[in-house]
Amino acid sequence: MESLPTELGVLTCLIVLAASMWIPYIVGVNTAPEGSLPTDAPDGFIRIANPSLQRPWVQRAWRAHLNLLEQGVPFAILVLLVDRVDGFSALTYWTAIAFFWLRLAHAVGYITAGAKLPLRPLIFLGGWICCLIMGYAVFAARMT
Repeated sequence: MESLPTELGVLTCLIVLAASMWIPYIVGVNTAPEGSLPTDAPDGFIRIANPSLQRPWVQRAWRAHLNLLEQGVPFAILVLLVDRVDGFSALTYWTAIAFFWLRLAHAVGYITAGAKLPLRPLIFLGGWICCLIMGYAVFAARMT
């Protein structure tokens, strides 16, 4: 039985992380102190559909989820393309691992407000560089 390439294993963990990022937001929405949200709109609508009405950490949880999707989806597609062209290498191995940990650090740092300027944008930049490296790997595999 052939083992799962590390890059695909990391991608699986990344997708599970992305699929779980709704949890902090929903916990925050459902633990809002009584009277902290306007009462002139339907309860479900106002609590979930308008993150700007939430406490700051809940708003950050929303943005952390969106940020993960903004980079995670392109990264996932690139990893699948590298797999398709049989281009996994030491470079893609370490890039996938780095990307996962960068995205996890970004999410935790964003939600807790522990990753302030310039750290959070630098972490996001690191994720973008990982995307560029995976894109390079697609083309490098096709040239060999």
